[in-house]
Amino acid sequence: MTEAVLTLNAGSSSLKFGLFPAQGDRPLATGLADRIGEQGTLTLRGADGRPLTPSSGDLSTHLGAIRVMIDSLHAEYPGLRLLAVGHRVVHGGAAHAAPVRVTDAVLDQLTDLTPFAPLHQPHNLSGIRAATEAFPGVPQIACFDTAFHRTQDRVNQTYALPRSFYDDGVRRYGFHGLSYDYIAGALPDIAPDVAHGRVVVAHLGNGASMCAMLGGRSVASTMGFTALDGLPMGTRCGQIDPGVLLYLMDQKQMTPAGITDLLYRQSGLLGLSGLSNDMRTLEAAGTPEAAEAVAHFVARCQREIGSLAAAMGGIDALVFTGGIGENARRIRAAICARLDWMGITLDPARNEGAGDTISAEASPVVVLVLAANEELVIARAARAAVAA
Repeated sequence: MTEAVLTLNAGSSSLKFGLFPAQGDRPLATGLADRIGEQGTLTLRGADGRPLTPSSGDLSTHLGAIRVMIDSLHAEYPGLRLLAVGHRVVHGGAAHAAPVRVTDAVLDQLTDLTPFAPLHQPHNLSGIRAATEAFPGVPQIACFDTAFHRTQDRVNQTYALPRSFYDDGVRRYGFHGLSYDYIAGALPDIAPDVAHGRVVVAHLGNGASMCAMLGGRSVASTMGFTALDGLPMGTRCGQIDPGVLLYLMDQKQMTPAGITDLLYRQSGLLGLSGLSNDMRTLEAAGTPEAAEAVAHFVARCQREIGSLAAAMGGIDALVFTGGIGENARRIRAAICARLDWMGITLDPARNEGAGDTISAEASPVVVLVLAANEELVIARAARAAVAA
């Protein structure tokens, strides 16, 4: 019998998963159910990276995809027994500073947070509901992107609004916490000299944010009440003057639904370029609009790095992660180009290579590129939850 924990990261039309042993960090299998619906596909890989042949079945729903996935895993690991299922949940609100076993009451609490993360929360929760139905009696463990930031001082969580709003939950939550949690745990082995110092982590992808970590704990983040704030993203606007929203309502007669669609789905790199939300497409496009979108993204990254360094009284390391952070070498170079005054100096050859360290030998600030492993963070949390 193979005892394992399953990790699930449910999107609107996708389901990313990992199967981890009861002990150890190397996954037994990983996979992705993509385009869930009539065109659904499932790809699987075993522990050695070799492709696995998925079982046939219905991929039109998340529940169907989970069933096909588990049938495929049973074929590879006969007698498979799940100890727990761990889920990525974007928003845990003020009440959840650690992973939690999902009950009906917890699920109701998390459902109430949907307006804070409308692009993610409904799909995360649909994954929990589907897994609960597929695996009755197996503990479902919710792991929150907001939890890592609950260590921040109140001054970094508040808005300058009457205090009653904070008590009602209007505060800065921060997101991408599972990514930051992994980086914080990996740094002592990879860069022990700076791991417990002043570190800015740049999680750059279709969703983008940055976190200031002091002693491996979050002290400030670019994201706030929702996952809209801070850096421009693939289709999200990032920081915006609230007066713009008042103008859109008063002068353009836009509805809340229309503004929501604008800010979440039509803005960011897509809105600025009029072309794409994909940085790779924009880098290759050669149009003035695409170049302007890239320049805006770079400039905002530079400003936020400076802001987060100020929140810590300096900076010892800058870590790039996420799809753009890990792969877009020219973007990394452009971001670092105007930060030499902070002690950030890139080594061009290292930046083009495959190593973790891309800063120059004499750079006072270490610059690293690390791939975050959110699934491993979830798996460890799920194992700990059922062992407690």
